[in-house]
Amino acid sequence: MSSSEENVRLTAGDAELTVDPAHGCRISSLRIGGVELLRQGERYGCFPMVPWCGRTGNGRFRNGDATHQLPLNPPPHALHGTGRDVSWHTAHTDGAQAAFYYDLAEPWPYPGRVTQTFELTEDALTLGLAVETYGDSFPAQAGWHPWFLRDIGGRDAVLSFDAAWQEERGADHLPTGRRIDPAPGPWDDCFGMPDGVEVTLTWPQWLELTVKSRSEWVVVYDEQEAAVCVEPQSGPPNGLNTTPRLVTPIDPLEITSTWSWVRL
Repeated sequence: MSSSEENVRLTAGDAELTVDPAHGCRISSLRIGGVELLRQGERYGCFPMVPWCGRTGNGRFRNGDATHQLPLNPPPHALHGTGRDVSWHTAHTDGAQAAFYYDLAEPWPYPGRVTQTFELTEDALTLGLAVETYGDSFPAQAGWHPWFLRDIGGRDAVLSFDAAWQEERGADHLPTGRRIDPAPGPWDDCFGMPDGVEVTLTWPQWLELTVKSRSEWVVVYDEQEAAVCVEPQSGPPNGLNTTPRLVTPIDPLEITSTWSWVRL
């Protein structure tokens, strides 16, 4: 298919999801009962973080004997991968399900393919990301960066989660390697949930939305007034260096997340 992909709209019951493959295969809109849940704008919605999540320190990572330099998109680090900056191809769409892909290329130094899937039901959205290699093994990460609106109809979102630890954040915004007891917010921090990510956003007297993933890492970012970000990911920030997960020809990286909601 051409790279000038059109938006894809999925519906199930009164839930409506819009995916914009041409702009990083991000979710540009999620509406429930006609009410928008995601912050609007070309940088927002919900974008995939791939092939790394959060900050990679000084934009450098090692793979065996090779050291690679990534572009410093918020200096001095490389942030949130390249997948959000490229056009994806639509592989399949069918009412309430869709799949998209793009091939890894410069500035990422290894060839491979990334696939993202969406499955919408009346009360849940299931997201999937997979990273495959076309040759050499390489470390990679994958996850999602949703911007949930803080205020919906005059209701301020209440955030609730129970983490086993918080990654101590250094002055350079990278984890120091120390695990500390979870501290009060506001946060731009990574938390560990060894039994799987589970974070709840509640807009009182309207909706409770729960973000789950079998992964054990989540970044919570709520320092902006407009939105609250709950980011399940396959490893911590700077994880290409500290906790590398190798993608090999027989072992792709796969991560899923489910957002489920109930009316209050």
